[in-house]
Amino acid sequence: MCIGQCCPHTSSGPAYRCTPTDTIAAPISSRIADEDDDPGFEEDIEEAGSGAEGGQGKRKRLFSKELRCMMYGFGDDQNPYTESVDILEDLVIEFITEMTHKAMSIGRQGRVQVEDIVFLIRKDPRKFARVKDLLTMNEELKRARKAFDEANYGS
Repeated sequence: MCIGQCCPHTSSGPAYRCTPTDTIAAPISSRIADEDDDPGFEEDIEEAGSGAEGGQGKRKRLFSKELRCMMYGFGDDQNPYTESVDILEDLVIEFITEMTHKAMSIGRQGRVQVEDIVFLIRKDPRKFARVKDLLTMNEELKRARKAFDEANYGS
């Protein structure tokens, strides 16, 4: 059974967060032939770099577990193809890298600040609204933690 809250596995029970063993029940013949016996842990397997990475060699898959859950949540198969997850992860890594490089080139040189990210996404209404919501929620959590700490330790 899954833990957390990510994707529904049963129609009668609550939504759960996938674990690697829950998202992949058995190896599928169309998956990469040289994977380990447990393909659910491919984020721990170093794979050969491809096009966007140039000659960097091998790198770990960092987000494959989360991406599998997101793909399932957005309507993909419960066990998406490893190749699909890998391509999506390459796109995510490329986006994060490009945004980080752009953010480092504006504002204080060599440093990434929240304001730089907000500046870069200001013309994309969906991303801007999401960042605004996340920053607001972060501030609310900070205030709640501070009030909680003061209530427990301040008296």
